[in-house]
Amino acid sequence: MIQKQLIRMKKIFLFFCVVANLMVACKKELPDIGTIETGSSQSMPGEWIDKDTGHKVIRLTPRLGDNLSFYFHNNPFLPAGDGANEKMIFHGKTNQGMQLFSVDLITKKIDQITNKRGIISSGLSAEMVGKKSSRVYYQCNDSVFATNVENHQTELLYVFPDSIRGEVTTINADETLLGGIFLSSEDAETLDRIKEEYDNTADELVAIEDAKLLYSLFTLQITTGEFKKIHNENHLLFHIQFSPIDPEFLMFCHEGFWSKVDRIWTINVNEGLPRLMHKRTMENEIAGHEFFSPDGKWIWFDLQVPQGETFYLSGVNVLTNETERYKLTRNEWSIHYTISPDQQLFAGDGGDPGQVANAGDGMWIYLFRPAGDHLSSERLVNMKHHNYKLEPNVHFSPDGKWVIFRANFGGQSDIYAVEVDK
Repeated sequence: MIQKQLIRMKKIFLFFCVVANLMVACKKELPDIGTIETGSSQSMPGEWIDKDTGHKVIRLTPRLGDNLSFYFHNNPFLPAGDGANEKMIFHGKTNQGMQLFSVDLITKKIDQITNKRGIISSGLSAEMVGKKSSRVYYQCNDSVFATNVENHQTELLYVFPDSIRGEVTTINADETLLGGIFLSSEDAETLDRIKEEYDNTADELVAIEDAKLLYSLFTLQITTGEFKKIHNENHLLFHIQFSPIDPEFLMFCHEGFWSKVDRIWTINVNEGLPRLMHKRTMENEIAGHEFFSPDGKWIWFDLQVPQGETFYLSGVNVLTNETERYKLTRNEWSIHYTISPDQQLFAGDGGDPGQVANAGDGMWIYLFRPAGDHLSSERLVNMKHHNYKLEPNVHFSPDGKWVIFRANFGGQSDIYAVEVDK
C-alpha cells in the first residue's frame, strides 16, 4: 500500500513538473508586451504598446538595412495562394542597392525577390504587384521586368529605346497593361539640366513649366510588349494610377504648384479623352495626393480651401460626379490618406510643423471614422521621434485590422504595423 502511494505521489510530482516547465516555455515564447514611448529607444523591440495611444505596434521588417514600404496609393499586398500565406512586398537596401522583398504576414518570414544590378526605383514608380499572377513588376534602369514572388522566375518585358526616357508606374485591373509616362531623350536631357541647376528647390517647378517639356502617357501590353502612346501635353504629368476595377480607366495629375493647377484628371486608355475630376473654385485652393477607393467608384484627395486654412478629405464619384467632403482639424491633417478595404474607415500619416498645415501637434498615425460632415479621429501611434523627411505612407492591411506605415525610429527606416483595435 505504501509503495503504491509513493508511486502515485511520484506521478503527481512529475505531472506538476511537466506543467511548470510548459508554463516557463510558454512564458519565454509569449513575453509580456511592454508599454513604452514609440521611438524613444535607438533599438525598438519587435512589438510594444504605444504608451500615448494604447495601441499595439509591431515591426514587420527585422532585417539590417533600410526598408521602405510602397507609396501610399500603390498596392503592396499579394493574396494567399496554394501553400502560401498573404504577403507584403517592400523595398530593402542591400549591397547592390534597393531590391524587392516579401514578408509573410503570418509567419513574418522575409524573402528577397530580386537581385538586380542597377537602380530599382523605390519612389512613385516600379511598385506594382500582380495579384492574379503572383508577380511583381518593376523597372531597373531602362528595362521592365516581372518576377514571380514565390519561385523568383524573372521575365524581361520591355526595354525603352534610346529615343525616349520612360517610367512604368501602374498596372491595370486585369493585369494586361502597365502604364506610365515618357519624355523624348532631348526633353529628358533638358529636365536633367534643370534638376541639376535648381536642386529640388521651389524654382525647379517653375523652370520645368517654363521649359514646356512634352510629357506623354503610355500603356505597355504585358504579354506582347506593345507600346502605345495615349495622351501628351506640355505639362508635368505624374501620379499615374489605373483603377483597381476598370482595366481601361487611368488617373493622372498635373504636377506643379497645387495652388495653380487643376490637378486631378482621368482618361480612358482606348478613347484618349481626358476629364477633369475637380475644378478649383477659389484662389490658393489646393487638391492633391489623390487615390482610388477599393471599388474604383471614388477618387479621394486632400482638399484645402484655401491652402493652409481649412482642411478636408474630399471625394468625387467617377461615374456620377457626386462629391463628398469631410472636415479635419489642422492637427488631424495628413500628408497622405488611405481607406480601409471595407471603405468604412480612413487613416492618415499626420505631418510635422514644417508641412503645409503648420500643425503644432500633428505628428501621429491617425484612424478616422466618418461622422456627418467631419472625420472623428483616433490617434494610433505617436510619431514625435520620426523624421518626416521620410513620409510614413499609410496602408490598411488586407483584413483591415492593421495600419502599416514606415518610420525611421533610431535612424534606420523600417516598416511597422499598428493594430486598429486596442
